[in-house]
Amino acid sequence: MKIGIFCPNWVGDLVMATPALRSLRNEYPQSEIVAILRPHLAAVLDGLTLVDRVIIDPHQGGKNLWAGLRFARSLRSERFDLILLLTNSFRTGLWAWLAGGRRRVGFEGNLRSLLLTERVPRRNRKEPHPVLPEYLRLAEAVGCRELTTETELVATENDERQLEEFWRSTRPEGRPKRVVCLNPGGAFGAAKHWPTEHFAELARRMVDELAVEVLVLCGPAERIVAQEIIRLANRPRVHSLAHVRPSIGLSKAAVKHCDLLVTTDSGPRHFAAPFNRPAITLFGPTHPAWSETNHPRAMGLQHPVDCGPCQQRSCPLGHHDCLKQLLPERVFAVARNLLLAEERAQAAVELSARAA
Repeated sequence: MKIGIFCPNWVGDLVMATPALRSLRNEYPQSEIVAILRPHLAAVLDGLTLVDRVIIDPHQGGKNLWAGLRFARSLRSERFDLILLLTNSFRTGLWAWLAGGRRRVGFEGNLRSLLLTERVPRRNRKEPHPVLPEYLRLAEAVGCRELTTETELVATENDERQLEEFWRSTRPEGRPKRVVCLNPGGAFGAAKHWPTEHFAELARRMVDELAVEVLVLCGPAERIVAQEIIRLANRPRVHSLAHVRPSIGLSKAAVKHCDLLVTTDSGPRHFAAPFNRPAITLFGPTHPAWSETNHPRAMGLQHPVDCGPCQQRSCPLGHHDCLKQLLPERVFAVARNLLLAEERAQAAVELSARAA
């Protein structure tokens, strides 16, 4: 059997979909599983054994008719027995229909129900609920019986090598003993952005008071923000990835080896759980329930406002108080306590190992 999966279109959502992909792999070990996803997302699955191949969705919309027709023809040539849509759009429903899969399974709605052979009822979209179990509902609908909630990621050998090369080029002595990663920005929109000045103050206090070094992660869209954090922090032990080629793999490796991740509610936040790293997520306009993964070493901080969570990409009232009023001193206090707890836990493990 050949299974095609239209994967989510956001980095964090794709990480949260890995339990559903694992359930499919376990249920259909002899099947060929093909992930259909956006170009920039392929690196998220690098190193994993969840899919056999990747087909890149050009996502040209109506801008390039011929590219769309070629994509539809290539999907049809795959002759999928089953197409599972982890997406909610009419567009991907249309691609699945044009691909001619014998079974086309996805959530109902968005005018695409007639394009599916099996429709899974959607929960009330106005009521916040975790996305991860929704993906598992789809996996269950196609016969998966052993469902897991553990997200998965791998930092490949190349990812690890990039991280080591970065540290060697940044500091002669190589990777620091203790690193806190900061992840600003977010592709969702400006409303998710914690103020750059807040990140800079947090970074400054981290290196001055906690004997750690700080690494600011960034994708192409966050380079300027990362450089501004470095400038405002004005500390030699605050570094960023702004001057190297952006890479999801490099960010995965950085999170894997960090002592703490402080992040906006954006994709790289979800790198912490599969690598079992402690994390603090700074929530602004979004409800934490939508992206809950029950990672035991994660904490969410949110400043309550009368107008939120509004789920808007930019602040409709123009004040952005939900994140402006989430002050650096509050985040620093939580970060300090988490790092101290990690130190105590590690010391206990080492003491136990010596006693044994």
